[in-house]
Amino acid sequence: MAVSPSAIQVPERVQEHGEVFTRRWVVDLILDLVGYCADRDLVGMKAVEPACGSGAFLAAAIERLMDSARLHGRDLREAQGALVATDLVPGNVAMSRSMARETLQSGGVRRNLAEKLAGAWIRQGDFLLEPPPERSADYVVGNPPYVRLEAVPRERSEAYRLACKTMGGRADVYIGFYEHGLRALRDGGALGFICADRWMRNAYGARLRTMVSEEWAVETVISMTGVDAFEDEVDAYPAITVLRREPQTEGPLVVEASPGFGPAEASEVRPFAADPSASHVHRPGFRGARLRTWFSGSAGWPHGSPDRLAVIADLESRYPPLEDQATGTKVGIGVATGADRVFITEDRDLVEPERMLPLALPRDIASGEVEWSGKYLVNPWNADGLVDLEEWPRLSEYLSQHRELLTKRHTAKSGRWHKTIDRVIDGLAEREKLYLPDFKEAIFPVLDQGATYPHHNLYWITSETWDLRVLGGLLLSDVSNLFIEAYSVRMRGGFLRFQAQYLRRIRVPDVSSIEHETAVALGNAFADRDREEATRLALHLYGLDGLPE
Repeated sequence: MAVSPSAIQVPERVQEHGEVFTRRWVVDLILDLVGYCADRDLVGMKAVEPACGSGAFLAAAIERLMDSARLHGRDLREAQGALVATDLVPGNVAMSRSMARETLQSGGVRRNLAEKLAGAWIRQGDFLLEPPPERSADYVVGNPPYVRLEAVPRERSEAYRLACKTMGGRADVYIGFYEHGLRALRDGGALGFICADRWMRNAYGARLRTMVSEEWAVETVISMTGVDAFEDEVDAYPAITVLRREPQTEGPLVVEASPGFGPAEASEVRPFAADPSASHVHRPGFRGARLRTWFSGSAGWPHGSPDRLAVIADLESRYPPLEDQATGTKVGIGVATGADRVFITEDRDLVEPERMLPLALPRDIASGEVEWSGKYLVNPWNADGLVDLEEWPRLSEYLSQHRELLTKRHTAKSGRWHKTIDRVIDGLAEREKLYLPDFKEAIFPVLDQGATYPHHNLYWITSETWDLRVLGGLLLSDVSNLFIEAYSVRMRGGFLRFQAQYLRRIRVPDVSSIEHETAVALGNAFADRDREEATRLALHLYGLDGLPE
């Protein structure tokens, strides 16, 4: 019988709990954004703080709760269920209770009632193993601990994985705080966290992103990289995220804060957030934009300036993706062999001619055209799968000479020792296709007229509908590069990754809507490697005046 995660007894150890304490002006901004304000009857509502630490969020929440009680004529004795704060560390619980008592008494609350409320509001416990009931809270706010799951003692980390369905792979603990915090919200309730932003893009955040898109709306995202938001210096990329339990009927407010962002700038964000008609704002300390829509599913959310994100969201709402069944357009990656020194050769007579494919490498397309270097792929595949070596004696003899090396590869564990890691796609070599190298400063499509097969550092695009010269001109443009910059990450040296997952995110116009003259001009721009002209033509096709910084 399965054991409930909340019943798992986990031994405590002295360890790093990932505590980073938040500055008061950041706390006030988050409380404003979620709507935890004195003009609401907060005594009759419930706010949850899942990792209260020394009480930074609690102090501000208690002050607002007292102001609300006075404004609405409510007795604070009715507020024992208005706040629920948890912390794993006993010392933090003691500090928070002391802070709560002092805050209440400073506000005129009698000592006995202050003691009672502090004891009712704050408890020791593990939020991930003992979360609040689902749909029980109006607000969830805080700064979840930022600590890798592998740094947590094994018994506790296993319990976390059982309790938190979104905590996959090498997740950070804060993923579970998002999950349980979101589940705790009533309809219309809001979660406001300041936390590392990596879950928005990394693979380990995929389950959480999927969960958010199913039942919660992204309302506000404020990127705060370099901002002095915490009491101690942290090596992270923090962001304020406000999520609400309601359908995503409109796009969120996205703000990019500069390192000088502080209390004054936060006060300017508040009216912008409260005005749904405000679309763009640029201030010395930040810039922001309200998007028309948001990004759904498990795929990573894009990054970049708010104005650029607004353009991407708009294009994604109006145009289909590059890879599309309707146009028969596919995106893939070349072959990885697991043993290049065996499967790649310059000897054209090494094995049977039918088992040799001209192989294109990244350096073969550096000029903008395919200039084949003379490399061949020894191909152990046909249309039906792996070939029977008995039918190809020269191939069998050659590969058998390297059998010891080939069988040591992980891909050979199934017993099919002569396979390459990736299956060779029958007929791809003979098809016209676009190649794109993986590492490049900007998108770099090159046409192969059906002469070669791609190596694994090349990505390929084929289409049943597009003239690939026209598509190549469109992809050469800065509009297409906009998508790659938003979804990829820049590597050392300023290079971008042009992987299939990012190429598929590029949006393209309906091929039938492109006028003949424009199509010819795009093809010419592609042939001339004229990125500026390709961009001018693409902007016209997408109905854009230009691309924002």
